[in-house]
Amino acid sequence: MRICEFALPLFPLASSPTMTKYILVSGGVISGIGKGVIASSTGLLLKSYGLRVTAIKIDPYLNIDAGTLSPLDHGEVFVLDDGGEVDLDLGNYERFLDVTLTRDNNITTGKVYRQVIEKERRGDYLGKTVQVVPHITDAIQDWVERVASVAVDASGQAPDVCIVELGGTVGDIESAPFVEAMRQFQFRVGHDNFALIHVSLVPVVGSVGEQKTKPTQASIRDLRGAGLSPDVIACRSSKPLAEGVKEKISMFCHVSPEQVLAVHDCSSVYHVPLLMEQQGLLRVFEKRLKLRELLEARMAREGADVVQHEAKALWAKWHQLTTRQVRLHDTVSIALVGKYTDLHDSYISVTKSLEHAALSVNRKLQILWVEASDLELSTKESNPIKYHECWRRLCAAQGILVPGGFGERGTEGKIMAAKWARENKIPYLGICLGMQVAVIEFARHVVGLPEAHSEEFAPKSPDQVIMYMPEITKEQLGGTMRLGSRASVFDDSHLQQAKNGNPSVIQALYGNEPMVLERHRHRYEVNPAYIDKIEAKGLYFVGKDETGQRMEVVELPSAVHPFYVGAQYHPEYKTRPLKPSPPFLGLVLASAGLLGEWKKQNMQQGKMSPSVVPLGRYNSELDLKALADK
Repeated sequence: MRICEFALPLFPLASSPTMTKYILVSGGVISGIGKGVIASSTGLLLKSYGLRVTAIKIDPYLNIDAGTLSPLDHGEVFVLDDGGEVDLDLGNYERFLDVTLTRDNNITTGKVYRQVIEKERRGDYLGKTVQVVPHITDAIQDWVERVASVAVDASGQAPDVCIVELGGTVGDIESAPFVEAMRQFQFRVGHDNFALIHVSLVPVVGSVGEQKTKPTQASIRDLRGAGLSPDVIACRSSKPLAEGVKEKISMFCHVSPEQVLAVHDCSSVYHVPLLMEQQGLLRVFEKRLKLRELLEARMAREGADVVQHEAKALWAKWHQLTTRQVRLHDTVSIALVGKYTDLHDSYISVTKSLEHAALSVNRKLQILWVEASDLELSTKESNPIKYHECWRRLCAAQGILVPGGFGERGTEGKIMAAKWARENKIPYLGICLGMQVAVIEFARHVVGLPEAHSEEFAPKSPDQVIMYMPEITKEQLGGTMRLGSRASVFDDSHLQQAKNGNPSVIQALYGNEPMVLERHRHRYEVNPAYIDKIEAKGLYFVGKDETGQRMEVVELPSAVHPFYVGAQYHPEYKTRPLKPSPPFLGLVLASAGLLGEWKKQNMQQGKMSPSVVPLGRYNSELDLKALADK
């Protein structure tokens, strides 16, 4: 295993305070070419170097936040601990960097203009004419500088480096104020504290597959025309750059060859940090931003051994992750039953959670996408081929997952999927709406309430087993749901007292913690009036909020079903490549037939050989000891 050569430079320690370094990631030619992954990968490399890293995403749209955007229009809405509804790229940052961000880490045009207009209304500008320059641009710079100093991990220490991703492409009208703000910002913080990565597309044209550099040249020209010069040009392409293309970009874009990175399509996004490290990205930034001074300061504060071990262990685990991804042959298939399946980015945190869980148990993930509405009888009449094809995929899956969503379309299809999983003992995980449809299905077909439904979809139903939360307003949509990190308290006493009962499997997956904190995003919940009826028939609510009134986790006994779990919260928002989310880990273990082995390992914890890598983890104790000894 090759450890990142820059993880542990040997030099005298210093304790002088240093200024935060900023790396701006901009894009050209087209949007959606991977700026978020490149920004996250850069941050990961800096962490493997030994620095603390935070990240900011700038979205030039006028929305205050992403909460009211359709997933089909903008991809998934990612939810943070503080309840912020933000762009999905912040999910990439949290997963790659293992940090906890806030709503302020996502800047939008709407937020900035609202802040400036509120100041103007209060009279803060003392009668001056409020303009884009300097008032909007100053507000953007102040925002970036303030957020960059906020701690994002358990250490409570301010970050050493802040990655700032500018959404869209350079030259867009809506991003012009942000580009100008960053042009000014480079002088505010100083040359040694500001660097720029420009991500551009190198398209392949013609039958011979020639790679064209003109779009990149034009993009760099636009960037320089706006007053910014790239320190690194990340060239996105479908295949590795041909010989001479890198030199051509270097020559015509006025940068050295080592400042041109070829970032071609990889088998997974987890290989991108390795690809960038191999091409010397850290060497460029070590020289350009004087990173050694930052590392010296941190090692002086926290101890060289601690920083070195942390950096080495991170890079070693990441290598193990990518090696598994390439070498795995055994697969596990999960049917994802949703209503936004036309755009897979709508469920990016869900798919990443499944991927992380599968890799941690040495399985290659196969997602079978199932459009929920195509499972319904109306599709059988209008398009029988599509209907039978969707049911074929559902029936072929080793496990079934129903994620969250809003709106009535596809609800009956999701209920049918939950029924199929329950009756045929197929491992099932329901998230948010997925838990609610599992409760509705059980109420209809087991409890004996054929008209059971949700107030969201059938407000006149006599048995609304899912109801609108009383404290939530119905007048305004944006930012009015039950959002952010909330406590779920486990109590499996009813489950254990049941006939053929057992301790909660989902609680065991969480390490038998009495309480967990997970992120929420919902307006509806299980109606407490039906809890006793449902539990009397064998579906148990093993997790509740701190008041005991709000149902958070539902579970069938192991004697009845191998794995049938629903969670009102969204565990996918806290998954990490090296630390899979427990509910997703449980689904994948059960689907792969490994849950029994995992339980056995869990019971023998502390008694296993130190050379054994337990299911769901990456390094054995001997691996980490060897790293520390090195």
